[in-house]
Amino acid sequence: MNSKTETIIFDLGGVLVDWDPKNLYKKIFKTEEEMNWFLNNVCTSSWNLEQDGGRLIKDAVAIKIAEFPEFKNQIELFYERWEEMFKGVLKENVAIQQQLIANPNYRVYALTNWSCEKWDKALELFPFFKDFEGVVVSGTEKTMKPNDDIYQLILSRYNINPTTTIFIDDNLANIKASIKNGIDAIHYTGETSLKTLLEEKGVSI
Repeated sequence: MNSKTETIIFDLGGVLVDWDPKNLYKKIFKTEEEMNWFLNNVCTSSWNLEQDGGRLIKDAVAIKIAEFPEFKNQIELFYERWEEMFKGVLKENVAIQQQLIANPNYRVYALTNWSCEKWDKALELFPFFKDFEGVVVSGTEKTMKPNDDIYQLILSRYNINPTTTIFIDDNLANIKASIKNGIDAIHYTGETSLKTLLEEKGVSI
């Protein structure tokens, strides 16, 4: 536990916004079974993560269409209708983000796995992303969580002391990498309120 937390670093998807490809593809496929097969075998999370790491969307789409030509239309929809993958914002957590930003005792940043080609649209959809003191976007940096270098990058770029920092993410691998890099972390799953989890770390909301 940090004796005196000075900096909070937020993940975005799963912490401040509810993102899930199923929100789109349940409109596209007739059955849940068909949708799940497509997302587990065609437009997979590992494929999408490559775009978060800097691969161009047009290249990613071309690769998948070559592999699964019978799903050309469905593959193209992944980024054409990407906005429909968002169910909305996690209002309680956004309220906490805003309270922390307004508190002079804390510096508040974001570290996100996000395609650089979709980042401008993300700022339009979710203007509160602009309120952070700084944001590190994986697609822009050509690396991603849970790689060590992206954690070291945010620390060095913004002169952050890892021993007085808490990182919040919904992905356990990213949490483990944060701790490995000397940054205390909160694994947010939605089962316990973020306010409670932060207060347990000594953060005043």
